[in-house]
Amino acid sequence: MDTPSGTIIFTTVGRTHYGFDVFSLHIASSVERRLTDGVSVNFNAQFADDNGNDIVFVSERAGSARIFRTRPGNSKPEQLPGAPESFFHDRPIITQDNTLYFISAHEQPDRHFKNWTALYSVNPNSQEKEVTRVTPPDTADFSPAISKSGKYFAVASYGSRSWGGEFHEINTDIVVFKASEPETRVVVCEHGGWPTWSGDSTVFFHRQADDGWWSIFRFDIPENLNLSPIEPVRVTPPGLHCFTPAAFHDGKRIAVATRRRGVNHRHIEIFDLEHKTFQAVTEPLNPSFHHYNPFVSANSEFLGYHRFRGESTQGESTVPNLESIVSPIKTLRLIRLNGSFPSSSPEGDLIALNSDFDINGGIKVARSDGSKRWTLIKDRTAFYNSWSPTERHVIYASLGPIFRPARIAVQIARIQFSPSDLIDDRDEVPCEVKFLTLDNTGNNAFPSCSPDGKSVVFRSGRSGHKNLYILDAVNGESEGGEGIRRLTEGPWIDTMPCWSPKGDLIGFSSNRHDPSNDAAFGAYVVRPDGSGLRRIEIAGPEGSEEAARERVNHVSFNKDGDWIVFTANLGGITAEPVAIPNQFQPYGDLYVVKLDGTGLRRLTWNGYEDGTPTWHTVDDLGLSGLSLNGQDGDKLEGQFEEPLWITCDI
Repeated sequence: MDTPSGTIIFTTVGRTHYGFDVFSLHIASSVERRLTDGVSVNFNAQFADDNGNDIVFVSERAGSARIFRTRPGNSKPEQLPGAPESFFHDRPIITQDNTLYFISAHEQPDRHFKNWTALYSVNPNSQEKEVTRVTPPDTADFSPAISKSGKYFAVASYGSRSWGGEFHEINTDIVVFKASEPETRVVVCEHGGWPTWSGDSTVFFHRQADDGWWSIFRFDIPENLNLSPIEPVRVTPPGLHCFTPAAFHDGKRIAVATRRRGVNHRHIEIFDLEHKTFQAVTEPLNPSFHHYNPFVSANSEFLGYHRFRGESTQGESTVPNLESIVSPIKTLRLIRLNGSFPSSSPEGDLIALNSDFDINGGIKVARSDGSKRWTLIKDRTAFYNSWSPTERHVIYASLGPIFRPARIAVQIARIQFSPSDLIDDRDEVPCEVKFLTLDNTGNNAFPSCSPDGKSVVFRSGRSGHKNLYILDAVNGESEGGEGIRRLTEGPWIDTMPCWSPKGDLIGFSSNRHDPSNDAAFGAYVVRPDGSGLRRIEIAGPEGSEEAARERVNHVSFNKDGDWIVFTANLGGITAEPVAIPNQFQPYGDLYVVKLDGTGLRRLTWNGYEDGTPTWHTVDDLGLSGLSLNGQDGDKLEGQFEEPLWITCDI
């Protein structure tokens, strides 16, 4: 079999809570207008006219990031042609001659750990709608900008380098080239991102200054582009963060997103370049919302951005339990879950999940069509669920704080409930909780039940190192040491185990090939008796530079046990992380691979962190039956965090 089949359920960090719409603001009157229709997530727009109404923007309403355009008088936006084989589009720009430029990540680089993103163009009005790659081969570009006349382009470019592993400020350079000669590129400034043009000769961009503050810098382009890198001039002061600039063509102002001391949200402000003063734009209007990625109309009268649409605004107001995502493999279905660590019941009609596991979200159970969800455990931290393959009424989970040291108390729990209590007019279901691990055994987490329902494999820090153990699934361990045995041993981290459906293998993540690096995890398998331990060579053979950089987590087997799904950093960065809400690992994408390391395929592309994937127990789960209209789910409140590495207490 060349491709896997079935259904994979996974989560995307924070994505379900965004509810972004694109807004424009008439600067002179401070009147704000919503330009998108409240459907899905809408972001990263540019004006397509001077009246502040017509925009091109990115929306995920089609199950992946596609490009749309609003048309005055039309109630629904028009989807524009992008790269047909691409599942990720970003930063669209439409020029006066109606050429559409955009970022896509559909062409695989020549090796792992290279960014996939590149600049492409298409004429939406042409009959062929042929997509042309503007970025040279073997090069990665982000965040395109076009000068006022359309003569010049600027991009934040990674060049042909491999991704360095950073995900706060990525190591891009500002590259400029003529629209008529895209192959002749000049690095005009090293170290910078998110370029924007003022006229045809001045470029502004952001980067973190030596004093720690994210700031806007500028440089002027001489007519002769054959030059050495220019030393830019810092234009915004220390004491606040400024990023994602958008320049006015009058040469006097720039719009920036800011984070200030004492202000809990990102806001858009206009910075006067001559008087060195800021004009608040969004904080007086919406002080409690984050505002992202400003853009300016060609006539300098309108300012745009995206933000949470608001609870009272018309449009989607509920986060659905399940959402269908476009899959690059026709035989494989992808479903995004509003929650983490999913596990489906033996019959496949229910899914256990953790909702907001970092704030005592507990455990919930949802129908596999998304139509109803119940609370099983609340007001305590729970994570990583495993439904017993032989018992419809038993779920195993970790109870205690997540991602803590080896000695911190976390317990493996057997949770038993009555399926007859799962009725529509009830929201909470009573359950019995039995701890299978002893109180004084430290951090015990990530349980996975064996196919026969008799044993649970889990990770424990009881020895001072995090290794794998196998536990009696009904009685647990005793003070005398009965009911438990050690599976792996060593001064490294073995974690997130998963029992194969056939019972012959246990997959897990480990840094045993490089114990000194607690960020380098590979995929491993071992037999339940401890024999046959081996690493699945995904990025490269053990001992190679690629293996040392690999970060593979959340391994899960398909029904036949010959494929695994996992999340990894193999594709590098897909968007500038400072331009999106917090993602702990914005390089986290889903992949599948055969157990022999062949057949590797990437499943997701976006600027978010995708994780906790698992194969559904029912291979042929029909997506047509999903209840995706949000009649049951969470209220969309727009509560999400800024990148945790952006601080205002420098």
